[in-house]
Amino acid sequence: MTPEESIALIKANLAEVLNPEIIDDVILKEKRDLKVYWGTATTGKPHCGYFVSMVKIAELLAAGCHIKILLADLHAYLDNMKAPLELIEQRVKYYEFVVKGLLKAVGVDITKLEFIKGSSYQTSQNYTMDRFKMEGITRISVAQKAGAEVVKQTADPYLGGIIYPLMQALDEEYLDVDVQLGGLDQRKIFTFALENLPRIGYRVRAHLMHSMVPGLGEAQKMSSSEPDSKIDLLDSADVVAKKLKKAVCFPKKIEGNGVVAFVEHVIFRVASLKTGGKPHFTVERRDEEPLVYDDIEKLKADFEADILTPQLLKTALTKALNELLDPIRNEYAASEEWQKVTELAYPPEEKQQKAKKQKKEVDPAKRAAALAAKAEQLKLKEGGAEEAK
Repeated sequence: MTPEESIALIKANLAEVLNPEIIDDVILKEKRDLKVYWGTATTGKPHCGYFVSMVKIAELLAAGCHIKILLADLHAYLDNMKAPLELIEQRVKYYEFVVKGLLKAVGVDITKLEFIKGSSYQTSQNYTMDRFKMEGITRISVAQKAGAEVVKQTADPYLGGIIYPLMQALDEEYLDVDVQLGGLDQRKIFTFALENLPRIGYRVRAHLMHSMVPGLGEAQKMSSSEPDSKIDLLDSADVVAKKLKKAVCFPKKIEGNGVVAFVEHVIFRVASLKTGGKPHFTVERRDEEPLVYDDIEKLKADFEADILTPQLLKTALTKALNELLDPIRNEYAASEEWQKVTELAYPPEEKQQKAKKQKKEVDPAKRAAALAAKAEQLKLKEGGAEEAK
């Protein structure tokens, strides 16, 4: 692959690239491999939306980039305590299992990746001093705006969520990279880093942003905190089928359609990787020839024309997605260590049992008096009835 072809692949299939000239300079002038990092906060269980990032990581590796995977354990705690401190160590292990499983599912050689735990350097003296510098020059309103699409928003936010984007900016320097990769929801944090790292003496980086897969319900993106919006990577084949069957998929509508978007950004891209750029997607039809697509634009056109209906598309996606998830599910079933880590990282929530109402204890003397009074009333009534005769 020529340097120009490498640059083209690095910038391909993205929604936006910030400071692309940095990428050109590293490859064409400095003549070295581009260093890229992708990070994930180790919070809830990863879902199928993660395939979008994994496919891009696969392309970056093919382009000769050096990739660092940041397992951001402290960020997971800082984001409204989505991961309790006592669980983050196990969640880091769980995420490493999952990310490796995802990458192997799309055909990536994981020996070329470097996994780094955030707390391995984010508690160092130098990092802490730089964090203090960032805190000293950043207004609360600016930090809140930077994390608005990533950190959980509340009327009265915790300080951790405000510090979150500052640390993500610093990670670019401490991971010693040229580029950070993320979804479009990271854009405000990326621009915060561009504007503020130079203020404490560090260089700016380039930023690669991929599209976000809309949720299967009404959510704008698949999210671990929105159960109806996502398909978990370890969901059974039957559960995947049920979730896709219930997914919102309006006929003839492409924009905001999570089912169409998943086919475009995951199924087609994975197929392209595995076939050397010659993807195809088959939609079986009853009593008719199947629809076979090697171009996503043709699929979209048929969907808008109602040739490809939501029901047909969901059925085909269910088959393709389950084939993609099978290796991950099989690896999990064969790994006692992964299963044990899952139990420790995501212990089942204890259901609070409703306390049984205890009967009030009645004073025996009062109870006897009440019974005697009732008996006396009955005698009086019987006596009155005898006199009436």
